[in-house]
Amino acid sequence: MEPWRPSPRNPMDRIDPNTFRFHFPNLLYASGRKLCYLCFQVETGDYFSCDDSDRGVFRNKVHPWARCHAEQCFLSWFRDQYPCRDEYYNVTWFLSWSPCPTCAEEVVEFLEEYRNLTLSIFTSRLYYFYHPNYQQGLRKLWDAGVQLDIMSCDDFKHCWDNFVDHKGMRFRRRNLLKGYDFLAAKLQEILSPGQQRKRDWPFPPRPGAQVDPRSWVQEVTEPGINTRRHSLHLLVSFLLPRPTMNPLQEVIFCRQFGNQHRVPKPYYRRKTYLCYQLKLPEGTLIHKDCLRNKKKRHAEMCFIDKIKALTRDTSQRFEIICYITWSPCPFCAEELVAFVKDNPHLSLRIFASRLYVHWRWKYQQGLRHLHASGIPVAVMSLPEFEDCWRNFVDHQDRSFQPWPNLDQYSKSIKRRLGKILTVRSCPCCRHLASLPLGLPFPAHRPLLSVLALCPQCPSTPFSFLETPVPPVGAPRLPLPSLAPFS
Repeated sequence: MEPWRPSPRNPMDRIDPNTFRFHFPNLLYASGRKLCYLCFQVETGDYFSCDDSDRGVFRNKVHPWARCHAEQCFLSWFRDQYPCRDEYYNVTWFLSWSPCPTCAEEVVEFLEEYRNLTLSIFTSRLYYFYHPNYQQGLRKLWDAGVQLDIMSCDDFKHCWDNFVDHKGMRFRRRNLLKGYDFLAAKLQEILSPGQQRKRDWPFPPRPGAQVDPRSWVQEVTEPGINTRRHSLHLLVSFLLPRPTMNPLQEVIFCRQFGNQHRVPKPYYRRKTYLCYQLKLPEGTLIHKDCLRNKKKRHAEMCFIDKIKALTRDTSQRFEIICYITWSPCPFCAEELVAFVKDNPHLSLRIFASRLYVHWRWKYQQGLRHLHASGIPVAVMSLPEFEDCWRNFVDHQDRSFQPWPNLDQYSKSIKRRLGKILTVRSCPCCRHLASLPLGLPFPAHRPLLSVLALCPQCPSTPFSFLETPVPPVGAPRLPLPSLAPFS
């Protein structure tokens, strides 16, 4: 007898605002919320276009004679709507509850059918997160290439705009993020249990370490040792040529490294991805990897930790090329400058796809500090995008296809970066641009940052710059006239 399979049904277009506020908050103890809602978005084609027919909401069936979870409803509907297995799909789920072990198994089988499908799951709450079987189900999804994360404020707003019949009501985040920090930490703990167990294993020596590698191989392969407790892939990865990394998916690269001024539809979050190559001066590749922001830790800080472990041999010079989606923030800029200053045997070059908050003084100062410290910061153009595509993307021998107006966007960002890095020849103006971040500035600092003026510069057309700075708490003096002297 054929096993029962859920019949495809049409999804709901939108849900009621009260239903969304009740079923989707990040709660640890969600009493009375027995239903699971799945908001989905399907993008197809080379540029992953999406229209209204590719969005919808499923809810689990609770009939005793035909129980069907929301995930099963979507899989059945998708197989009926998109029978072609060779086309490229990008699917995003927003779930009120994370998948159960049975649904996780079916999703893994579904991904084996659709080899060219990318699935991202953003869940509001973790279902039975303390149960080992449910934890194992989430790990199977992660190992199958599914992106898992807890819904943040941006995700809630996206659902409100696209899946809720709000009738013009504004989005409010009140009571939606109560348990976000705990759930995010718990999900990270569930998805990386192996890192905790592998700490007791003898790891192979890192490049540049003052250790004889034969001693490690002898320790692992010594007779009488239970080699099952040692990971076989550690020995294989040590003996095979370095480096190894998990390549980026094509859709992730095109979305996150896109240099468009505005996010194209369908809207999504632009996160920080950092791809780097560690080479010897003669060009030999030592290591490469792709990092992204973690909770409360930027990708640049993770990059510094990685490079510290890989370049301990100070007698050997190394060259590092970084491709990053967003230019560094002021804090990360300071850390990168200090790191390169403490390690003079390193040569670092940074190529950014976009400038992060480039209109604010502190972020401009961060870029100037990097430039003045000998760390060149440039804007990614077509050659850099192609090189990043070849080395960090799972392109399956396909060439890089530029998105519309790539060169135009790149030239515009280069002009903006050039204006930020340009400093007048006046010694006092150069001094203003080289001051460390966080120092107190006069009350007219925004004007100084725009016009690059100083009291000693002959081209200064205003005399009010010599006005002393009022003490803290004193009433602010009115700005004098900006009319130049005759």
